[in-house]
Amino acid sequence: MSFPAVARSSSRGNREMAPRPRSRGRFWEVGGGSGDRLERAAAESERWELLLRRGELLALGGHLKGALEAYAAALRRGAPVRPECLGTLVDCLVLNYRLRHGLGWSAARAADAGAGGLLSCLGCRGFLSEPVTVPCGHSYCRRCLRRELRARCRLCRDRLPPAAAAAADAEGTTPRPPPLAAAIAASGFRTSVVLNHLAEKWFPSQQERARAAGRLGELLHQGRHREALAAAGEALRAEPSNLTLKIYRAESYAGLGEFKAAIEDLNAVLFQLPSWPEVYFRKGKVLHDAGFLGDALQLFLQCLALDEDFAPAKLEVEKNEEIPEASAEPVKGSLNRARSAQAINSTEMPAREDCLKRVSSEPLLSVQEKGALLKRKLSLSEQDVIVNEDGRNKLKKQGETPNEVCTFSLTYGDIPEELIDVSDFECSLCMRLFFEPVTTPCGHSFCKNCLERCLDHTPYCPLCKESLKEYLADRRYCVTQLLEELIVKYLPDELSERKKIYDEETAELSHLTKNVPIFVCTIAYPTVPCPLHVFEPRYRLMIRRSIQTGTKQFGMCVSDTQNGFADYGCMLQIRNVHFLPDGRSVVDTVGGKRFKVLKRGMKDGYCTADIEYLEDVKVENEDEIESLRQLHDLVYSQACSWFQNLRDRFRSQILQHFGSMPRREENLQATPNGPAWCWWLLAVLPVDPRYQLSVLSMKSLKERLTKIQHILTYFSRDQSK
Repeated sequence: MSFPAVARSSSRGNREMAPRPRSRGRFWEVGGGSGDRLERAAAESERWELLLRRGELLALGGHLKGALEAYAAALRRGAPVRPECLGTLVDCLVLNYRLRHGLGWSAARAADAGAGGLLSCLGCRGFLSEPVTVPCGHSYCRRCLRRELRARCRLCRDRLPPAAAAAADAEGTTPRPPPLAAAIAASGFRTSVVLNHLAEKWFPSQQERARAAGRLGELLHQGRHREALAAAGEALRAEPSNLTLKIYRAESYAGLGEFKAAIEDLNAVLFQLPSWPEVYFRKGKVLHDAGFLGDALQLFLQCLALDEDFAPAKLEVEKNEEIPEASAEPVKGSLNRARSAQAINSTEMPAREDCLKRVSSEPLLSVQEKGALLKRKLSLSEQDVIVNEDGRNKLKKQGETPNEVCTFSLTYGDIPEELIDVSDFECSLCMRLFFEPVTTPCGHSFCKNCLERCLDHTPYCPLCKESLKEYLADRRYCVTQLLEELIVKYLPDELSERKKIYDEETAELSHLTKNVPIFVCTIAYPTVPCPLHVFEPRYRLMIRRSIQTGTKQFGMCVSDTQNGFADYGCMLQIRNVHFLPDGRSVVDTVGGKRFKVLKRGMKDGYCTADIEYLEDVKVENEDEIESLRQLHDLVYSQACSWFQNLRDRFRSQILQHFGSMPRREENLQATPNGPAWCWWLLAVLPVDPRYQLSVLSMKSLKERLTKIQHILTYFSRDQSK
C-alpha cells in the first residue's frame, strides 16, 4: 500500500502534493522567495477579493456600515481599489443620505416642471440656448452637454452622447456608447435648426444673454479666469438676477483661488434655487479645491441625492471617497480633523450635521428600498421634502403639494399669437406640418416618414448632404418631443387636420383588396416560407408601409411581359424583418391567401392591384369525397416516394430552404387552399412557372391533384432512367 509512504514523506513533499490556492491578485509584488511566501500571497489575494465581493453585496443590500468594514479590511490586505470599483458603495451612500435628510424625487421633479417653462433645458432647467436634440428625442442646451453634466437623459434614462462618454470609454470606466452616440460625440453637438430658430424668434433677449454666457464658458474652458471674471462682472451689472452668470463668476473666482467670493456667489444661487444639483456640485468643487474634503463630500452627495445621474458628482465621490481603516471611525475622525469651512462659507448649508457621521450607522431599509438599490434606482417612496427659501428642508406627508418651490427668475411661457407661424413647423420635404418630427444628428428636422423615404434612396441628409449612415444603421428615429409638444400646444387645429390626412392615407394603405402592394418577383404559395432580400428603394418603402399600417401583408406575383405582372398571385405575411446597416433588409414571409388581379395600378414606384381572393370549391357528395380522398392518398404516396428517391444533395437543399414536407391532413377541405403538402411540393418541383401559375389559379382540389400526379409521373420516369 502506498498510503504509509505518503504519510512518512517530508513536510516539503506534503506541501508540493497538497492542492494550492489559485494565484490571483498582486502576488508578484511579494518578490522571489520560498513556496511559503507565494502561498501566503495567494491566500491573502483570495482573502481580499472575497472581502471586496462581500462589501459590494452588503452595499447592494443597503448595509452601509458592514460594506465600509469589508472594504476597509480589504484595503488593509493590499486590495487595489480603483475609483470605478466604488459605484455600488456610492449608490448606497446616496440612498442613505436621502433617507437621513428626507430628500426625494418629487420636489426635484416639481422644480423641473416650474423652472424654465416652455423652452427650458432638461438638464440645467435654464433657457434652452443652442438646443441639441439627442438620439432619444429629448433636447438639452449645448452648455449641459459640453460640460458633461449628465450621463443619462433625465426623462428616459437613455445614455447621452457627449464627449465624456468617449473619453471615459477610453479609460474603461463606462460601457462603450452605441454607434450613433459615438458618431455624435465625434462630430460635435449640432444645434437643432428648427428649435434654435424658434428660440431666436420668440426669445431674442434670452438668446443673446445665453450666447454671452457661452462666451464666458469658453474663457473658463481655456483657463482664462481673470478675463472671465471681468466679463462676468460686467454682464451681471447689466443683469444682476442671471443665475448662470453667477455660477460662471463663482468658477472664475475659484480658478483664481478666491474661494470665499466663489462660495458667496454659489450661496446666492442656492438661496434662489435650492434644488439645482449643479450648484451643489460647483460648491463642492470649490470646497474640495480649498481643502475642505468632508464638506465637499457632503455637497457631492447632496447633488446626487437630487439627481442620481449627475455624472461629475458621482465621479468625484468615487475618486475622493477613502475607505476607512476599521468601520467608519477613521472617516469621522478625518472629517473632525479637517479644517472647518465656516471661514469661507458664510451661509449655513442645509442639514449641517456631519455627513458620514449620520450615514455610517446601518439604516433600516425596506424590501422595496433594497430592491430599488439593486436596480440602481435610488428613490424615496415614503416621504418627500419641501425646500424653504432659507435653503433648509422640511418633510411633508404624502398627498401634500409643495407651496414653495423656487424657480428661475425668468420663465419662458406663453408666446404672443402674432409670433406663431405655421410655416416655422413645416417639413422641408413634404411642405406640410410636421407629423412625428425627428431630428437628425446634423440638426435638421423632418417628418419621420419623409426622412425614411429619403434614406431609402441615399444615406445622406436631404438638406446638408451630411452622412447619416450611423443614423440609418441605428434606426431609432425617435420623435423630437419638444417640437411635438410645441405643435400640440400652439397649432392644435392644424395638427388635427394633419392627423386626419395621415389617418386617411394609412386607411388607404391598409386596405387588403384595393390598391394592394404587389412585389413583382417570383411565385409564392400558401403556407410555404418565402424569404426575401429587399434592396430597391420602392420595395423598402412598400415593406415599411406594410409594417406601419399593421397589415404586415403584400401580394407576390411573377413578372409578365405584357401586363407587368401575372393575373394570379399569393399574399405574403411578414413574420420578421432584419434590417441591415446600409438600409437593405432580409424579410421572412410565409404564403397566405391566393388572389386574382382585377385592376392594376402604381403607387410611389411600386405596383398595386385591386384583387379578389380565391378559395377551393368544396365537394358535398359522399361518393365524390371518397373518390377525392383515394386520389389524394395515391398522389401523396407518390410524392413521398419521389422525394425519398432524390439524391441526398438535392434532398438536403430542399429541406434547408423549404423545411420538411407537411404531413397528410385528415380533413381535405378544412382550409380554403386545400392540403399544405400540395403547395410545398409545387414549390420544390422544377416546373415551368407558367405551369405552376395554372395550378395556383385552380379552385378545384381534384384538378390540382391530377396536375400534380402528371408532374410526379413525368419526374418519376426520369428518376428510373
